[in-house]
Amino acid sequence: MKLVKFLAFLTACIGLNPALAQERIVSIGGDVTEIIYALGAEQALVGRDSTSIAPLAAQQLPDVGYMRQLNVEGILALKPTKVISSDVAQPSVVFEQLKSAGVTVERVSFEYTPESVIQKIQRVGSLVNKPQQAVKLAEKFANELKAVSTSPLDVRILFILNHAGSNYMAAGKNTVADSIIRLIGATNAMQNSIRFSPISQEGVIAARPDLLVLTKMSLESLGSIDKVWSLPGMALTPAAKKKNVIVLDDLAVLGFTLTTPTELLKMRQAAEQVRHD
Repeated sequence: MKLVKFLAFLTACIGLNPALAQERIVSIGGDVTEIIYALGAEQALVGRDSTSIAPLAAQQLPDVGYMRQLNVEGILALKPTKVISSDVAQPSVVFEQLKSAGVTVERVSFEYTPESVIQKIQRVGSLVNKPQQAVKLAEKFANELKAVSTSPLDVRILFILNHAGSNYMAAGKNTVADSIIRLIGATNAMQNSIRFSPISQEGVIAARPDLLVLTKMSLESLGSIDKVWSLPGMALTPAAKKKNVIVLDDLAVLGFTLTTPTELLKMRQAAEQVRHD
C-alpha cells in the first residue's frame, strides 16, 4: 500500500496524468499531433507520422511514415496501446490490422471548416483525458478566428502548390486552400477547376490573380520569389505586375490547424493591401 501511495505521489509531482502514463500513443496527422501537444498530453506520445512537424518537439519522436502510405509494421514496432489518427490517413487496412493486434484505434474527422477544428479539439481532448484543457483551447481558437474579417473583398487569389520543383499545381474547389480563400472573403482565381491541378500558361493568364499565395515548402522547392514570377504565364498577371505575393505555413493552410487563424489574418491583410493599391 505504501508503494502504491508513493507511486501516485511521484506521478503527481512530475505532472503526469495517471491515465496517460499508462498509454503509448502514436499520432497520425499534423493537426492531431499539434492538438495533443497544445493540450499538454505529449508525454504519452511514442510516435508520429511525417506530416506531424509542429511543434518542433514532435520531430524528435519516431516517424512512422507518410499518413497516406502507412504500414502496420512501422507502427506496431513502437508498441502502441492507442493510435489517434486523422480519418484521411490511409490505407484503411492498416487500421484494421492494428485493431486485430489489440491496438485501440481512434479516427478523428477532418473537414475544411473552422468548426471542424473545434470539434477536433474536443474529440482529441476526450481521447487523451484532457477535457477541461480542450474547452479552453477551443475558446482560444474561436476568439482568434473572430479577429479575421470575412467581409467580401474584390480580390482574386491564386494558391499555388509546388513540392516537386518542376510542375506546379493550382488549388481549385474542394480543397483546403479554396476554403481559406473564401473564409477571408476573397475569390479563388481557379474557382472553375476542381481540386489541385496543373495549370497552363493560358490558365494562369485567364485566372487573372491579384494575389499569389504559396506555402513555405513550395517556395523552398522553387528556390526564390523570382522563379515564381518566371513560371509560364505568371509575368502577365496582375499579381506579378505589382509583385503581390504572400508565403504561408504549409500545415496551417493545408491542414486546418490551431495556427490557421494566424495565417488567415496574414492573408486577409495582404488581400486588403492589394485592394487598396
